[in-house]
Amino acid sequence: MAGTPHALSVRDVHKSYGSHEVLRGVTLALAPGTLAGLVGENGAGKTTLLRILCGQIAADAGEVAHAGALGYCPQETVLNDFLTVEQHVRYFRAAYGLADTARAEELIEELHFAEYRHTRVDALSGGTRQKLNLTLALMHDPEVLLLDEPYQGFDWETYLRFWELAARLRDRGRCVLVVSHMAWDTGRLDELHRLRDGAAARWEPAR
Repeated sequence: MAGTPHALSVRDVHKSYGSHEVLRGVTLALAPGTLAGLVGENGAGKTTLLRILCGQIAADAGEVAHAGALGYCPQETVLNDFLTVEQHVRYFRAAYGLADTARAEELIEELHFAEYRHTRVDALSGGTRQKLNLTLALMHDPEVLLLDEPYQGFDWETYLRFWELAARLRDRGRCVLVVSHMAWDTGRLDELHRLRDGAAARWEPAR
């Protein structure tokens, strides 16, 4: 991978929990302007890898590097039930050090949940909670996006809107990695990787 510009590079990453080796030398490189997928069965190590990529936990060995700001949308929402949508946006604006919430407002309109701006999270549907979760991950316009089952709970219309958004981000030069346990809509991806037996490999599923 040396000498090649990558938005995200993972080199020989290992991670074990006690005697259980979860990741056994994961290597992956994604260029800017790439919409990629990473699939793997439950227990394959996807969540562990994502937590290493976003810096939540350390790898036992190997290297991870990314160019520019990172956006991470975990499968479990990072929301407070007692705060409204607008309050979440304001707090994340402060956390990111943003001058305004213009990008968040664009995403709220694009994902069609503007009418819930003043609604507390505990009153939102699962799909709307996920829309907010995704908005908070993208509102600082990061160069690298790690999205773990980002369309969970979406209806069909919002699911299609998500892929349109992901494609626009790719076209703007962002690196987007969508992680899932199933290889859905592989035709929308520039490349697909499979995590299996603790390692990642380029995968071309039968069409």
